[in-house]
Amino acid sequence: MSFELQSVHIFYVSLVVSAVLFVEAGYLLLAPDDSARKHLNRRMTASGKKKISQKDILVQLRKERGLDADGNFVLPLKWLNELVVQAGITVGMPRVMMYWGGFFAVSTLVILFMSGSFGAALLAAPVTGLLLPWFYLVRRRAKKMTLFGKQLPEAVDLITRSLKAGHPVPVAISMVAREMPDPIGSEFGMVADEVTFGSDLVTALANMHTRVGHPDLPLLISSVSIQSATGGNLREILDGLSKVVRARLKMKAKIRAISAEGRISAVFLSAMPVILFAVLLTLMPDYYSGVWQYSETWWGFSGLIFWLVAGNAMILKMVSFKV
Repeated sequence: MSFELQSVHIFYVSLVVSAVLFVEAGYLLLAPDDSARKHLNRRMTASGKKKISQKDILVQLRKERGLDADGNFVLPLKWLNELVVQAGITVGMPRVMMYWGGFFAVSTLVILFMSGSFGAALLAAPVTGLLLPWFYLVRRRAKKMTLFGKQLPEAVDLITRSLKAGHPVPVAISMVAREMPDPIGSEFGMVADEVTFGSDLVTALANMHTRVGHPDLPLLISSVSIQSATGGNLREILDGLSKVVRARLKMKAKIRAISAEGRISAVFLSAMPVILFAVLLTLMPDYYSGVWQYSETWWGFSGLIFWLVAGNAMILKMVSFKV
């Protein structure tokens, strides 16, 4: 089995890249500037529409996140539904499944066309149908959590200042929804809406933790729960919580800076064999032509892939720290 890079392959790849760049250029040209938008977040945008009640906005935001009208998961696979919700996708669960299926169908057809083999398309099906979409959702969730974590201390400070001014807790939370952008603006707005329609504050915050999944939110939930049960000055509790969250962010940044060398080493050690292999196949397509028919070759490649993955897992374990 040998692979020879032909001009038609380069043409198709160039065509796809050109189409992507053309669409992006059109979007940047026609899309409105963020500074010109009237509303800070998705909830405020929906609130600006006429003839939409606050309850309808809450239901709309829930359905956009992949929940039903009552805030429950709609898929039987709870972990998958939770991943989609925490990834921050706002097109609704039916469209998410449609995009997922469309990506799988298109990628399978591309692989079938490029390779000309049903076996190759079948072997690639778990990767294109499961692994790549799952990886995309995980990366999107991580990006959303990182942004949410950076906004959380500022949101807590805003609540603290509002409480200091004499506002009740629901009003203070509503100020976060009005003054801060997504993702935290809409999330706290949904908390305020749930409290408005009869839910207690602790339950509403727990629902937000389900939608976001950030590890610092249980601290906020515990603080509010303890204050509700035993009393005390919530402003002072939240002020201390803000300092704790900021200290955790600083510690995470220091750990990420210290472990940067290990992560970069893992990237280079993983990429170099693949790059060299691709360069050899491009410059000398017949370099490996004499060994593809031997089973030992495939066993050797399997061993290389195993040790490559094992090495990356060890490096990831060494540079990962819980704060």
